[in-house]
Amino acid sequence: MTVKPVFETPYERAGVITPGLPILPHGTERHPIPGGGSRAVPIYRGDEISVLDFQGLQPGEMVFFTPDGKSDPGRLGASSHGRPDGVLSVLDNGSVSGRRVASALDRAGFKLGDAQCIKIFADGSRAGEMATFHADSDGLLIVAAPGGPMDPGTQAPPTDLILYIRRADPGIAKGGHMPPDPLADPIHDINIQPGQAKSYHVQKGQFIQVLDVQGRECSDFQAFSLRSLDKGLDREIDPTTTRSLMGSLYPQPGIFAKYWNVDQEPLVEIVQDTCGRHDTFGLACTARYYEDLGYPGHVNCSDNMNRDLEQYGIRPRAGWPAINFFFNTMLDETNALGMDDPWSRPGDYVLLRALTDLVCVSTACPCDVDEANGWNPTDIQVRTYSETNSFSRSVGYRKSAEAPLEHTKETGFHNCFAKHTRDFVEYNGYWLPNSFPSVGTIGEYWACREKAAIMDLSPLRKYEVTGPDAEELIQYCVTRNVKKLAVGQLVYTAICYEHGGMIDDGTLFRMGENSFRWIGGNDTSGLWIREQAEKLGLNAWVRNSTDQLHNVAVQGPLSRDILKEIIWTAPANPTLEELGMFRFTPARLNDFDGTAVVVGRAGYSGELGYEIFCHPKDAEEVFDTIWTVGEPMGLKPLGLAALDMIRIEAGLIFAGSEFDDQTDPFEAGIGFTVPLKSKNDDFIGRAALEERKAHPHRKMVGLELEGGRVASPGDCVRIGKAQVGEVTSAVKSPILGKNIALARVDVTHAEPGTDIEVGQLDGLQKRLKAKVVPYPHFDPTKERVKGNYA
Repeated sequence: MTVKPVFETPYERAGVITPGLPILPHGTERHPIPGGGSRAVPIYRGDEISVLDFQGLQPGEMVFFTPDGKSDPGRLGASSHGRPDGVLSVLDNGSVSGRRVASALDRAGFKLGDAQCIKIFADGSRAGEMATFHADSDGLLIVAAPGGPMDPGTQAPPTDLILYIRRADPGIAKGGHMPPDPLADPIHDINIQPGQAKSYHVQKGQFIQVLDVQGRECSDFQAFSLRSLDKGLDREIDPTTTRSLMGSLYPQPGIFAKYWNVDQEPLVEIVQDTCGRHDTFGLACTARYYEDLGYPGHVNCSDNMNRDLEQYGIRPRAGWPAINFFFNTMLDETNALGMDDPWSRPGDYVLLRALTDLVCVSTACPCDVDEANGWNPTDIQVRTYSETNSFSRSVGYRKSAEAPLEHTKETGFHNCFAKHTRDFVEYNGYWLPNSFPSVGTIGEYWACREKAAIMDLSPLRKYEVTGPDAEELIQYCVTRNVKKLAVGQLVYTAICYEHGGMIDDGTLFRMGENSFRWIGGNDTSGLWIREQAEKLGLNAWVRNSTDQLHNVAVQGPLSRDILKEIIWTAPANPTLEELGMFRFTPARLNDFDGTAVVVGRAGYSGELGYEIFCHPKDAEEVFDTIWTVGEPMGLKPLGLAALDMIRIEAGLIFAGSEFDDQTDPFEAGIGFTVPLKSKNDDFIGRAALEERKAHPHRKMVGLELEGGRVASPGDCVRIGKAQVGEVTSAVKSPILGKNIALARVDVTHAEPGTDIEVGQLDGLQKRLKAKVVPYPHFDPTKERVKGNYA
């Protein structure tokens, strides 16, 4: 085993770096194996096989079958390690990848129970370690990353392995030029070359997948009601009607996903969208567009669509309005329409469902004179699928620009909250409840303030930091003094870049002497910690456990009374009633034999509250147990809309609002997380933060606004004509009966009592009178968080 760099490198040409288009060496394939999952891949004689343990400490197992069905590790130059128990366990755990591998084995007639396995990374591995083998025979390779559900009190999550195959014959490699496998058995499977348009019939309920094969390629799409065409009427998707009815510039998967014609008949809805960045409903490219640029006669999508739609008696247009999938257009501050390279990656797609019988047309845009297709027109694949298929709604999510695509997930608690609402929104790769109509956002708010509320916080990112150098690593990466943190204690802290700008805020749990759990708002912070471990050569591992730990928060004055009825702790650990502020404990539901959970006393509400962590498989039991006790006491579910009201009142910050990578913790209002005097050790950003604290420019303040108008995030804050800051968050506070806001302003105007104005429209024509006030606006001494005792 040797440590090698990852195969992929960002695409770069003439000083332009595009990490969204990673380049593999010619003839090399990449196959991710999910933690607790498996993969089956055909192998040919002479192929080089490499398996990467990206995060470290993840054991792997491989089985190689020759064409006659024999299992022979020697064909890969390896020795047998006996029965493939790890592979068998993965195939039996009900995972999607396991079912696919089992199906491949059944088709080939191979028997896994009689096979011999090759174990890799069995003795522990560093992040980035790689095992390499060479095949001297054709065959079928099974690779598994064994691992079961992680107990919330432990720190051994199953993590991904990555399989690379360098083909002896590069011509058979599946590169970026081949479309990915269909989502199901397709009805139509049409490849559209650039400069072409293809039409096709779709029946009500069927699905349409428009797929960008190479990436950075636009595809114009239009759909016509077949019922209207039979009457001699052209009734296609209409941009103005769609925008007006959806209240959105561009529909997205979820509630506001439909496209309509001028008769207000819904034609299609978006089910899945892996790109998330498309057009502003401009025209498909036209002859005039190219003529005005000096390219008369240039092939264009509108003329292509006219020719292909003529067979249906559809009248031609000089320019077709269309859904311009993957076309990256935008409006600037003067409302001028502009464009840039598309955001789509190889294999990105949009999946739609027909809401009536349709005639559809799709194009592969031929534009090669600007950024519309990244200067390089390529092919589009269109597939349609039967209405008998079931596809979950999802929005593409990536942990970083280079990371593989992930579909929007449902948390372990999703079904529990779905009993109370259908209003879910995408948040950081998960569907989270936004509101509960039977209670109402205000009702949810008052439940949290007066009794108790339960909310789903599972999308918070969890990373397990372990190893002999774990404390040294964390001490260097976070702003708090970790050496003062006791086992069983948690602390709120910031993570910064060298220039002092914030990467993330979050809570750090000290699980043991050399083990921590980082819980933050984004993956960037976890990946950053892992990067520092590798850069410094520290003996520490940073592994993602987000999918192994889902959590709800129970917040409000009655939260302790509810949870004390159901939380059991061992004699060596504090009881729920004894659990102090910013402490956590391993626990169980009800008694010694109950389901394992971890309970922390913390929250995001400004109220007494707790967070309960469990494995997703146990989430429904955890929720139901809490709900059974809590509902008679007034417990209500709480969504994101009410949570935003609560956290603004309590002065709690939110990424993208109160802070970003240009904002330091002092400017974000959490300077208390940077103990420059009591933390003597160096940490990332220390020098910059010392300078910023000594010479501050901006400060977070509270505002009270006169009248009934609520400010909007991003509104300018002015003294006279000069802008001196901006509003970061605002709300009409139910408990205070005031319009309040958080704002970041120049320090010269940050004193409480300063009269300022919040500008709207152009910032000058409309002003909201306001005054700088201390914050948090609500319970500034945190008495409610302390409850009856700290």
